[in-house]
Amino acid sequence: MRYEGAVYRPPSEARSLIVQATLGCSSNTCAFCSMYKGKSFRMRELEAVLEDFKLARTYYPQVEKIFIADGDALIMPIKRWEMILITIRELFPECIRVTSYATPKSVLLKTREELFHLKELGLKMVYMGLESGSNEVLKLMKKGNTAEDIIAAAKKLHQAGIDISVTAINGLGGQKNKELHAKETGRVLSAMKPAYIGLLTLMVEPGTLLEEMVNKGEFQLLDANEILEEIKIILENCDCPGSVFRANHASNYLPLKGILNQDRQKLIEKIENALLGKEGLKPEWMRGL
Repeated sequence: MRYEGAVYRPPSEARSLIVQATLGCSSNTCAFCSMYKGKSFRMRELEAVLEDFKLARTYYPQVEKIFIADGDALIMPIKRWEMILITIRELFPECIRVTSYATPKSVLLKTREELFHLKELGLKMVYMGLESGSNEVLKLMKKGNTAEDIIAAAKKLHQAGIDISVTAINGLGGQKNKELHAKETGRVLSAMKPAYIGLLTLMVEPGTLLEEMVNKGEFQLLDANEILEEIKIILENCDCPGSVFRANHASNYLPLKGILNQDRQKLIEKIENALLGKEGLKPEWMRGL
């Protein structure tokens, strides 16, 4: 396969065919993220994208999942998406799921009918970064959208029948906004009711605006116990029946997984045991992105 620059994908797409239809991120302003800082956002030539799918068909006898990269590929015009999804259907009849990253903006720019059309052509799920339910934190982190934007986007995706996998970042409010960040994140997740919820723990990446804020003393990081307390508050404020919950990313101190709301109390009890020292936490040197 032909790739330009570093390629990022969600953990659940580890065994997926990944094809870059776009390069970089359409927003690329987040203070905590360095993923696409070396790329200017653009769409690849459609002919080259479709050729990549044809090449992949010659390499792989069985392709059940396909991830369309890079960041926020959903921003592409509907006609480009049609050509890509029709090509996938023709070349990979065995494919059961096509996914991509999305932002509130890329969802809200499309009509419900357009999104439903993409779903009918095979787009089953999108990944969106909530990061925080607090507008104050989102503004501080230069996310480029409000909590209300992502709630509206989630409702539109639900109406179209497209599943949503959402990530939030523990510790993103810092010491100043830790309780606000946790409570508001639980509230917004409740309003979104995504199929999947993933919690990551903040790690400061070199070269980011957040690193500058930390070095200047403008942002104070949380310790491991404070992160756990924050996750507990999120769970206590999260009403998402049937959502698959995961906090077992490499960045997390304590692996957690379950189904909400049925496993919520078990998850909270595990956190409480960890705070009492009855559960081992991942040491700093073992954490990663």
